[in-house]
Amino acid sequence: MKENSAQCWLVKFAPFRTSWAEIIHRGIFTPRGIRSPAATKHLSRMQRGDLVLFYHSQQELAVVGIMQVQKESYPDPTSSNPRWLTCDFAPVKTLARPVPLAAIKSDPRLVTLALVRQPAGGHLPRPPFTYSTIGTQPARPPRPPANPPTRL
Repeated sequence: MKENSAQCWLVKFAPFRTSWAEIIHRGIFTPRGIRSPAATKHLSRMQRGDLVLFYHSQQELAVVGIMQVQKESYPDPTSSNPRWLTCDFAPVKTLARPVPLAAIKSDPRLVTLALVRQPAGGHLPRPPFTYSTIGTQPARPPRPPANPPTRL
């Protein structure tokens, strides 16, 4: 995983369409049917190796894992219009605990995160420091203390 990637991203997807568990099982995630001009713009800027936070939208409302761009943007095969793009992502790590939107909104280090400012966007850039804030949780947490501190 390269933490100091030139670009860092957040991808939102509804778990009833594709869940993190499905992505882990398949070993790859290729979103289809994205028809947002803003999301297409961000997909076109993603580069192989960029880290991506995966956010469950519409239900859980939490960052649940980290992916990496495996294949840069290419035309979405579900559309005859080459304007619409997709990328291939590989799962890297499941977060020990999902990071809920409420925790993200309440952390002053994350107020500039596009997820907070533009909740409707599906594929968003994010400041690099959010990887350090959200993404460095251990994949398998140690036994929690009796009264664990609240943190991202």
